Amino acid sequence: MKPSIPKGTRDFGPVEMAKRNYILNTIKEVYELYGFQQIETPAQETLQTLMGKYGEEGDKLLFKILNSGDFLQKTTDEELQERNALHLASKICEKGLRYDLTVPFARYVVMHREELQLPFKRYQVQPVWRADRPQKGRYREFYQFDGDVVGSDSLINEVELMQILDTVFTRLGVRVQIKINNRKILSGIAEVIGAADKIVDITVAIDKLDKIGIDNVNEELRNDGLTEEQIGKLQPIIQLEGTNEEKLNTIADVLKDSPTGLKGVEELRFILSALGSVSSGIATINATGLNNEIQIDLTLARGLNYYTGAIFEVKALDTPMGSISGGGRYDNLTGIFGMPGLSGVGISFGVDRIYDVLEALNLYPQDSLQTSRVLFINFGQTETAYCMPVLARVRQAGIRAELFPDAAKMKKQMAYANAKNIPFVVLAGSGEIEQGKLTLKNMATGEQTLVGPEELIAQLSIR
Repeated sequence: MKPSIPKGTRDFGPVEMAKRNYILNTIKEVYELYGFQQIETPAQETLQTLMGKYGEEGDKLLFKILNSGDFLQKTTDEELQERNALHLASKICEKGLRYDLTVPFARYVVMHREELQLPFKRYQVQPVWRADRPQKGRYREFYQFDGDVVGSDSLINEVELMQILDTVFTRLGVRVQIKINNRKILSGIAEVIGAADKIVDITVAIDKLDKIGIDNVNEELRNDGLTEEQIGKLQPIIQLEGTNEEKLNTIADVLKDSPTGLKGVEELRFILSALGSVSSGIATINATGLNNEIQIDLTLARGLNYYTGAIFEVKALDTPMGSISGGGRYDNLTGIFGMPGLSGVGISFGVDRIYDVLEALNLYPQDSLQTSRVLFINFGQTETAYCMPVLARVRQAGIRAELFPDAAKMKKQMAYANAKNIPFVVLAGSGEIEQGKLTLKNMATGEQTLVGPEELIAQLSIR
């Protein structure tokens, strides 16, 4: 039987890892520009930590881990015969694989509160797991790259997160559209149509607008118990068009009787004015501007229950990949773990989807894929002894280099260099040794130059 891996997972070889590291290093550099520090949390969390944080649909996608040893010890024959999966899971599983990095981060903040300087700005890159149906751009195991700020209510945090999103995708060369909304606006909409108790149902449904279309969204709202009148009132709001300024003015008028909704409008106006996307009456803010478009999208709901303020989502414009980044403010999240009143806001980069976008658009720089810069050819024991000190000096100069380990045929060693896209090889036979020199060959042009060790390092250092 041939070995295989689970559906929705992937192996990554050297080329793939070089591409992934290009993405990860780009994001790390930008986070650190804004004062973020790195942490890690365990792959496993207790189900008590995970359950109930992602809504009913999210709970169904949690990977649960069987208890160690005799996991059936606490179950009865009657329970087994009933085949009630949810009930059994509560008896035989105490842990699960993390679904995202935000809830584990909230747990981390509560456990380490005394050690943290607030506001605390962290970034974290680790795999997460979801028992979703695998498809293009959607995996069961995938990496997220999060940045969060906790302990500050200031909307300056939202502004800087927008700048981080914009800077990362500008550096990666991906044209994106950053969509923004506010959960307070969605709550205000539910309030003014007389369905305040249906806010979760409404947000989960309209979050699917791009995927299933307006007719299916309306049908889902009917199934959730909204009346035709309420659904009718939602239509112009869901399908609102115009500039960001026009949208803000329209929705402010619609929500004039909802203090909560108007607070959401006010927060959006502050963020967008700071980014130069709408006019501002706040003279102290100088528009910072973005390279990519930021657009109000009232259908953006980010189905996760813990968002309470601004919410964001990023979509690539030149390839149909769906969301490649997103996030929002989650004022109440740490309250679930016994620390009420600690505000947080964060974003998450979907590393695997970004990888696929760069792959589709051929945006990886050539030097990001390079392994060794030079290969020393192995002609035998004497020649190797001559090359080894030079090789050491080349590496000390910070140049990636390797020596072919076996005195194999020249054709085989050259094929190795070509297969690894190594741009230079060094040859040192008896003639070069007599002169105290080495022959440097450019693999692209075939040009060969006789050089000394210092000149070799100088030539290899030229990019």
